[in-house]
Amino acid sequence: MSSFVSCVACSFLFGLVSLISRTAPVTGSPPGPVVHCANGNADCVVENGIGAFSDRRTCWVAAVAYPTTEDELLLIVSNASKANQKMKVVTRYSHNLPRLCCPGGHPGTGLAISTEKLNRVVRVDPESMRMTVESGIALYELIEAAAANGLALPTSPYWLGLSLGGVLSTGAHGSSIFGKGSAVHEYVVGMRIVVPTASSVDGRFAEVISLEEGHPDLLAAKVSLGVLGAISQVTLQMEPMFKRSITNEAGSDSGFEDHIERFGRSTEFGDVTWYPSQGKVVHRVDVRVPLSEPGNGQNDASPFRAQSSSMVVSTRKTEEEHEATMNTTGRCLIARERMKNTLSRGNGLRNNIGSPAGFTGYPVVGNHSNLQAAGSCLFDKENGLRTVCAWDPRIHGSFTHQMAFSISMANISNFIKDVKKLRNMAPDSFCGVDWYNGMQLRFIRASTAYVAKTSDCVEIDITYYRGHDPAQPRLNEDVLEEIEQMWLFKYGGLPHWAKNRNICFLGMKEKLDGRIEKFVKVMKKFDPKGLFSSEWSDSVLGLQEKGLVIDKPGCALEGFCICSLDSHCGPEKGYFCRPGHVYKEARVCRYEKRIV
Repeated sequence: MSSFVSCVACSFLFGLVSLISRTAPVTGSPPGPVVHCANGNADCVVENGIGAFSDRRTCWVAAVAYPTTEDELLLIVSNASKANQKMKVVTRYSHNLPRLCCPGGHPGTGLAISTEKLNRVVRVDPESMRMTVESGIALYELIEAAAANGLALPTSPYWLGLSLGGVLSTGAHGSSIFGKGSAVHEYVVGMRIVVPTASSVDGRFAEVISLEEGHPDLLAAKVSLGVLGAISQVTLQMEPMFKRSITNEAGSDSGFEDHIERFGRSTEFGDVTWYPSQGKVVHRVDVRVPLSEPGNGQNDASPFRAQSSSMVVSTRKTEEEHEATMNTTGRCLIARERMKNTLSRGNGLRNNIGSPAGFTGYPVVGNHSNLQAAGSCLFDKENGLRTVCAWDPRIHGSFTHQMAFSISMANISNFIKDVKKLRNMAPDSFCGVDWYNGMQLRFIRASTAYVAKTSDCVEIDITYYRGHDPAQPRLNEDVLEEIEQMWLFKYGGLPHWAKNRNICFLGMKEKLDGRIEKFVKVMKKFDPKGLFSSEWSDSVLGLQEKGLVIDKPGCALEGFCICSLDSHCGPEKGYFCRPGHVYKEARVCRYEKRIV
């Protein structure tokens, strides 16, 4: 379907404050394009926002198309369908880590359909509080348009640089198990999708399918993985604008696993940030308050601000030096300082928009539209890359991977206890996690969408260092691999569709227990020739056996296999395949110093 994300994610009620495009800092270079062509719109390479998919392969396509209307999108899909050409939708910023936006088939033969220019508001109905928008609309554009009409999207991811089509296609979410929950797709009440047809329909080999509220196929379309067609328009159920009050409470992580479910069920927008190496946990007490509550706060989270290129490059160089010298002590020192600075600055919250004082204390109160997400580095004027989003691939800056998975409420306490056991054996091995703001725990409600969450759960996001050399093992690699296999196998966790490594998608057919079969039935109905499918999606959906696991030397380092041989880990560099420390069934790449 439409665009894809990864990752992680402000505007205000009209008449009270300025809109986001006028209030965001204008200080740096905005992100560059993700599609690069050698010949006009032909002979192209599709990238993601960090410049590398999880498998590091280059996505070559024959051409890219930029529809500006639904009719143009219909014609583009029709022409590709008539030619039996594989195709995929890509968004303006494209933050997915798996190759969800790369067409299947032979490299260089597929078509990329960009929704960058398909980003308008179609209609707003104040009475029903419903908005219809085009699928390429960015999250910040959607929030701003809703706020201008006194409406609010009840929940969203924390990063503003996502498209609505991408958010829906990958099940992206915020944090809440109140009402319909934190997944944006739960607020979809209608959708228009352009799909290929096996034969001519009124002279075209494509048609528009309209799914209204209650239509059974909407349960597949709400989270589509991009394999049903190209989303044209989406209708969302909004709410009247409201305010939120946020207070971050930091303390010891002792016993926090025993009350995490209670916290999630009692705090509407709350989340938890865990710094394992430091034994600290931060509860974000985030609740709804009336519009009459005083406050004009803003979420300007520092990871999403424009940052000095020289500083970002210097930080990356320090990381690489720590990796090369296996310097956990240096990494831990920096991780502690980062945590202190983050907490002292209110985790990027501002008490008043435009105030030079920034954060002055809790609670921070503001319109929901200005607190639900951040991303001021998107709104910059070009300045020669002097300041950028930290992960901008045009500089040698931040380069990371993200592990993101959900554990059911019934299992979350025991999972955290197991991670604590692992942490207690070697706390410093978690400093690389704390360097990137620890583990973020968010709450999600069970969904009826076929490939969404099957129970109320806690989603855990872990960002970590990634090297540019795929053959080079990472410092403390075994720790994250053990956690990865623990959630995957012992606790039956579900992966975030826009993040993770290949092995995290093993066994999805069994985990979703009949839902995938229903999803595939709709997929074949909408796209009978499989033009929006790829080898990767077919592997995940159980339609082919090969694709996720690749057995070759070093395959465990990038998540193409779970090691069973030392050669999967890089023994020539001191990494060998060993059992997990806590989860003994795990097989991980562990460094062992050999004395000659």
